[in-house]
Amino acid sequence: MSAGGPLGRPRLHLRSVGSTNQRARELAAAGAPHGTLVTATEQTAGRGRQGRRWVAPPGRALLMSLVLREWPRLLPLAAGIAVAEECGPRASIKWPNDVLLDGGKVAGILAEGRPREGWIVLGLGVNVALRAEDLPVELRPVAAGLGRPPEMLDATLADLLDRLARWLTAPAGEVLDTVRARDALTGHQVSWETGDGVAAGIDDEGRLLVNTSGGRRALGAGEVHLGPAAGTAG
Repeated sequence: MSAGGPLGRPRLHLRSVGSTNQRARELAAAGAPHGTLVTATEQTAGRGRQGRRWVAPPGRALLMSLVLREWPRLLPLAAGIAVAEECGPRASIKWPNDVLLDGGKVAGILAEGRPREGWIVLGLGVNVALRAEDLPVELRPVAAGLGRPPEMLDATLADLLDRLARWLTAPAGEVLDTVRARDALTGHQVSWETGDGVAAGIDDEGRLLVNTSGGRRALGAGEVHLGPAAGTAG
């Protein structure tokens, strides 16, 4: 399915919210149109994949969720490209939903919804103005920020919406080629809940290929960690 129509209108901005994705889900279920945007200065219950908490101090991260009535087959990967482009040439994509900058997580993507009811919510968290001192000590080695001032949050949002509009309508082949060019995992040891191996690229269905002791596997979903099974770090 191809995506079309304006992104970011109408927009609901909240000073504080539990989760922009949850609020966008409520709006989508109530009939909000394609492109509806929810943003917040602060999230008190932000979530990533596997129910992990998204930690961001108020006013230092771009916290946004889009209601999509149409979306591409490779939605998380297309969104990852848009975010990586906004983060610059050093940014890489860690399949399936993270963007890394110099090895640290600078952004996360969470797509969820009810496709049979005709909607998906695309949630993005981008550490635009994050500083190391803003985070708990245990997260500082694995997080990254763009180093922009907080005043650039709106400008970053506008740029990112433009990039999303392009990549959510791009041909699948172009999306795959671009993801492969920014792939953070190929050639690295990776592990997941039931196994480990060496990442070997992205196939034409957007799945992660992994060479294991039992042969090559294609992972269609789930959490993947850099490193061997023992002592992994996501």
